[in-house]
Amino acid sequence: MSEDREDVIKVLKAAIGEHYVLTDDHSLEFYSMDVYRSFEIPIAIVQPGNIGELQETVRIASGLGVSIVTRGGGASYTDAYLPTDPNSIIIDTSRLNKIVEINEEDMFVTVEAGVTWAEMAATLAEKNLRTPFWGPFSGLKATIGGSTSQNSVSMGSGIYGGSAESILCYEVVLANGQMIKTGSSSMENSSQFFRNYGPDLTGIFSGDAGALGVKAKITMRLIKLPSHTLTCSFGFKNYNSMSQGMAAVAREQSISSNWGLDPKLQRGQLGKVTFMDSIRAAFAVLKTARNPLEAIIQLIKMALAGKRFLTGFDYSAHFVAEGYSTAEVKSKLAQTRKVISPFGTEIANTIPTVMGAMPFMPLHPILGPQGERWVPMHGLLPFSKMQKMHDRIEELYAEKKEAMEEHSVEAGTMFVTYSTHAFLYEVALYWKDDRSIYHKTYLDQDYLDTLPTHDANPAGRALIVELKTRVQEIYSSLGAVHFQVGKSYPYQNGRQAEAAKALQDIKKSLDPNNIMNPGALGL
Repeated sequence: MSEDREDVIKVLKAAIGEHYVLTDDHSLEFYSMDVYRSFEIPIAIVQPGNIGELQETVRIASGLGVSIVTRGGGASYTDAYLPTDPNSIIIDTSRLNKIVEINEEDMFVTVEAGVTWAEMAATLAEKNLRTPFWGPFSGLKATIGGSTSQNSVSMGSGIYGGSAESILCYEVVLANGQMIKTGSSSMENSSQFFRNYGPDLTGIFSGDAGALGVKAKITMRLIKLPSHTLTCSFGFKNYNSMSQGMAAVAREQSISSNWGLDPKLQRGQLGKVTFMDSIRAAFAVLKTARNPLEAIIQLIKMALAGKRFLTGFDYSAHFVAEGYSTAEVKSKLAQTRKVISPFGTEIANTIPTVMGAMPFMPLHPILGPQGERWVPMHGLLPFSKMQKMHDRIEELYAEKKEAMEEHSVEAGTMFVTYSTHAFLYEVALYWKDDRSIYHKTYLDQDYLDTLPTHDANPAGRALIVELKTRVQEIYSSLGAVHFQVGKSYPYQNGRQAEAAKALQDIKKSLDPNNIMNPGALGL
């Protein structure tokens, strides 16, 4: 270790505490790897325990000319928190885990950046409250800071959009260690109750991939926790029927959460509902049901459907309706069934019942159902381009069919509608390969023992790189946009010159020495 690196570590340990500056080989390797890959090994992993320590960490790094990369729950697959410069530190926000304020009168919640979605949802539920968007599938691990830096989609997105739409205010530590507040919180004598007062500074830091600063606190608006939930599922003979049916439902604003699955994912984890999953869901349904009789009827239907509920359909879509009375959710479900029935056939609603009862799943899907490596990539499109996207992707798979078979590469797809106006098409690539330190550390050994292991597959990895590049070219050619931009999606490519310059000027103003996550957003 060079003298300069030793000096950085010594100063950080004096400021934060020796136990919270990690320099062992295992920690450095693990924290600098995401689901997919790694780049450079940093100097240290720093774990500040409060906002003051976070600011001091940034001041030290900035003063010593060290780059800063911030890591939340670690569920990224877009190089978001991967150092591109070995002269870097990673700030692990896991100890910044306080729920600062739940304001039931003014209807907002403020949390530190390291709070997970699951922790926040459970705490708010005790007060009969919720944020409108309330987390991604990975919410057991994914943090509020990480998800709002990347933007995320899933729970509640059918009506409320993604994470950004639920945010009111930020407190962000800039490259000089100073704190900037956004929204109404930046005003003297005000609080964090409102976002849009003049230009939207909150929006600038939403989805910035940590390139503009380090999230310290996030304030989100609250709604009353929906007291009633009903679900339904539909099977479809082809992609066109499924996508058109999902778009028709989206326009109705009747569904809070939704997921579409292609044949590969129906056979994988999302369609693989085990007996124990059903038992756990049964207890959750019965525990939360306002009408136990209806809950029991639903569970009987699930039991009768067994493993056959997807038989005969290549595609399926699954919907959750929420509301505050039986009449409201029944009305929403009736409207959903009315508009989607011309496109598909109703099937047992096993999947949305289980996922609704256990929304934040263990991160088992970071390996495939046969122990394969996994990396997804998505694009958001208008409904008018859904079929073009699918046709182009299928043409790519047909072209690469022999190579994919030779190198044990498979592809699946998940679909989500976003409010009334967008369709998320997420490709998931699987290939047989050995596990990384990330998988071995993140997943418990009991689960890993249930999966096959595979030898190293460098040819498969190379094909994955090629397929990711080709899929991204298709997304770009159709004008798709992305969440979780990180360093993977080509954010600057094709961007209008004035828009690109405006962002570059903001970056230069807030981070003149480019120490905040260099390479993120293509900056």
